[in-house]
Amino acid sequence: MSYCVVAIDGSESSNDAVRWAARSGYALKLATSYTMPQFLYAEGMVPPQELFDELQQEAQARVDAASALARETRSDVELVEVVAEGSPIDMLLELSKSEETSMICMGSRGLGGLQGMVLGSVSAAVASHAHCPVVVIRQGQIGEDGPIVVGVDGSEVSDKAVEFAFEQAKTRGVPLIAVHTWMDVAVAGLAVAWDDEEAVQRGLLKERLEGIMGRCPDVDVQLQVTRDRPVRALAEAAAQASLLVVGSHGRGGFKGMLLGSTSRALLQHAPCPMVVVRSQEV
Repeated sequence: MSYCVVAIDGSESSNDAVRWAARSGYALKLATSYTMPQFLYAEGMVPPQELFDELQQEAQARVDAASALARETRSDVELVEVVAEGSPIDMLLELSKSEETSMICMGSRGLGGLQGMVLGSVSAAVASHAHCPVVVIRQGQIGEDGPIVVGVDGSEVSDKAVEFAFEQAKTRGVPLIAVHTWMDVAVAGLAVAWDDEEAVQRGLLKERLEGIMGRCPDVDVQLQVTRDRPVRALAEAAAQASLLVVGSHGRGGFKGMLLGSTSRALLQHAPCPMVVVRSQEV
């Protein structure tokens, strides 16, 4: 069975992640962790078992509340609960390695986030290092009726993002908007006939997607070619979207790079839930 792992911490952002995941159609693995606050005990001191038990009970209560919320959102949802001791980042990255894990869904920042912070340390770390796609949701971003937007640049990780986006569009029965941007600095100073170049780029975009469009004939695909920076073009295209899908880094990314500039910027500013898809080479 494939699971969507949902990171639970009791925050409103986490609750929105539960609602989004419950509507996704996947079975859910609701996961939380607890750690002993380091400032309470000096090195070498052993905290009493009662304190560990209390922390575990609090964590279990968070998961129980999330389970109730998930069933309130979708009554027939299949649930598994995970309560672990240790770092939430370590727990989620370990779960991401499982063949059962299709994606991780999490709020953009949790209870420990600073006021005004858009992306928290846990969500940033998991989006950068996870072995599976990661959905990041900011509070209030749980609309499900809009199209799915995917960025296409011809890179290997972009191809994986396209596959994920088509799967989601097919499952949800919504249109897919494939966005390709063209800004060639080598010719920035020349007079380029944009109409002609747009036709060329649209043809290349269609060619890149022909195979998967043939395998998913029921998905309504719209091709969008713009002469703009990727961050702005994708953010504008996703203004009314239910999901934005991007690769972790594109053609300009260095080998071994975790997140490229486009995916990092969009994690901060995307107007809808966003998925970061990484290469298998992590």
